[in-house]
Amino acid sequence: MGEQETVGRIRGRRRNGSPRRRALSVVAWSVAALVVVGGGGAGFAYVKLNGNIETVDINTQLGDNRPANVDNGSMDILVLGSDSRAGANAEYGRDEGGARSDTAMVVHVYEGHKKASVVSIPRDTLITRPECTDEDGKTVPAEYRAMFNTAYEVGGPACAVKTVEHMSGIRMDHFVEVDFTGFKRIIDELGGVRITTTQPIQDKSSHLDLAAGTHTLDGEQALGLVRTRKGVGDQSDLGRIQLQQAFVKALLDQVKRVGVFTSPQKLWGLADSATKAIRPDSELDTVKELADFAGGLSDLGADDVQMITLPVLYDQADPNRVVPLDVQAQQVWTAFKQDQPVPASATKNAATGAAEGVVK
Repeated sequence: MGEQETVGRIRGRRRNGSPRRRALSVVAWSVAALVVVGGGGAGFAYVKLNGNIETVDINTQLGDNRPANVDNGSMDILVLGSDSRAGANAEYGRDEGGARSDTAMVVHVYEGHKKASVVSIPRDTLITRPECTDEDGKTVPAEYRAMFNTAYEVGGPACAVKTVEHMSGIRMDHFVEVDFTGFKRIIDELGGVRITTTQPIQDKSSHLDLAAGTHTLDGEQALGLVRTRKGVGDQSDLGRIQLQQAFVKALLDQVKRVGVFTSPQKLWGLADSATKAIRPDSELDTVKELADFAGGLSDLGADDVQMITLPVLYDQADPNRVVPLDVQAQQVWTAFKQDQPVPASATKNAATGAAEGVVK
């Protein structure tokens, strides 16, 4: 299968006329772009790459009780990771009570696919979790003041998607996860990612020890950076989110800097690693479908992506948890529904984690 057959338009629910594992998902949406181009440039390996892809059937599990399917040219993707320590991820600790979503980002790609906004949902956010059906078909009752990351724990990916749709009123077009080990391999295939730290970062829990200055992080160091919370800011999940967002922008710059889209050998390595690392929804179960979904994302640079955290405050009853600022959170979701940039007023006076500017 040739390049023209493999690389197509971005595919999404909002196209006019159209009705891997557990992971740190901080870069899943940009990884999808690498998969796409890799699949196109290495068409001779199409069957092998298809065999790498493991998917989850979100649509069947959720049925028809979902927000309206809006055709306005935009696209929304839930990028989700979990704190599973199964398999090769056991070196990062033990599961306590089951896998939970370690990182969650809603990526809104605007009409024309030249700009995107990303909102990170803190895993410790207290929300009303809707009733879900788990992967065994068992009903999981709704819960008030549940932590956001428990949705994945009790009901798997479909419950996580349902919870985000319940919070936002927006139907998710797609779902993607990335594996710890796969994340490291992707960064290593890129030759590392260059970042600058404005202060030392030391965190034994995430195996990270960086002096202030410019570094090219290998896969293990990059994983440590996006996992660390004790080494920066107020040591909360909000500070870690700020590091993750800075790393995503550095990754986008690195992809353009090293010219991965012009090197067949590098494209193959990235495509092979990425298709093993990600677990997308079942509408993206072939390289061609991934291409149709994500090909245009390769045009996005760091300056084209607006990144924010869901507006929250520390919970008065439990300072280890956060609660949404309802009015401001609604501004975020309304902006996405209207395919508009998120206004600056949406994040004013929200908690930040005090780690902004630590990584550039």
